[in-house]
Amino acid sequence: MRKYIAIIICILACVTAWGQKKAPEGYSYKDSLVYRRVPDMDTSLVGRSIFSVLPSKESGAKAVVNVNQSQEIRDAFASQMNANRKRSIRGYRLRIYYDKGQSARNDSEAAVNRIKSMYPGISTYRSFRQPYFVVTAGDFRTRSEAMRVLTNIKAYFPSAKLLKENINYPPVDNQSRVRVDTVKVLRKND
Repeated sequence: MRKYIAIIICILACVTAWGQKKAPEGYSYKDSLVYRRVPDMDTSLVGRSIFSVLPSKESGAKAVVNVNQSQEIRDAFASQMNANRKRSIRGYRLRIYYDKGQSARNDSEAAVNRIKSMYPGISTYRSFRQPYFVVTAGDFRTRSEAMRVLTNIKAYFPSAKLLKENINYPPVDNQSRVRVDTVKVLRKND
């Protein structure tokens, strides 16, 4: 309990100090990574209708749930799920390649293949915006997620750049049980 109270006091002090335009004398704001535990969740329902997982006689369940509603409601629910799959949100992508040279088409394909082999779980997008071939990678919800990958990619693609744009809904990450965020922390100068 004391630990939580100390953390809350520290956060309140940081928030109060952060609201000021300038750090107090002898202190400065530093970017810091915060690791937060992701709550356990059942990801088996991702992209599925609740009606498909209710116990029924067909599935051999002992208990049976009967849902009495019109087919129009079920159809509207399915339509909403399909519409949400096509929606995009504001997030971050990494621009890996941007060129208009004579070999730009082949070089952009090579960049896509290289990213796919280095990071198989990251989506890649190749487009042509007159007269440039552009390769972007990732669907990152937060800047912290994108920055983590960008620091690794910079070794192979020095001109890689962080972009804020509309992204596809990223899949739920069932492997990582922590979320990394960047926060400003008030620290005493050395």
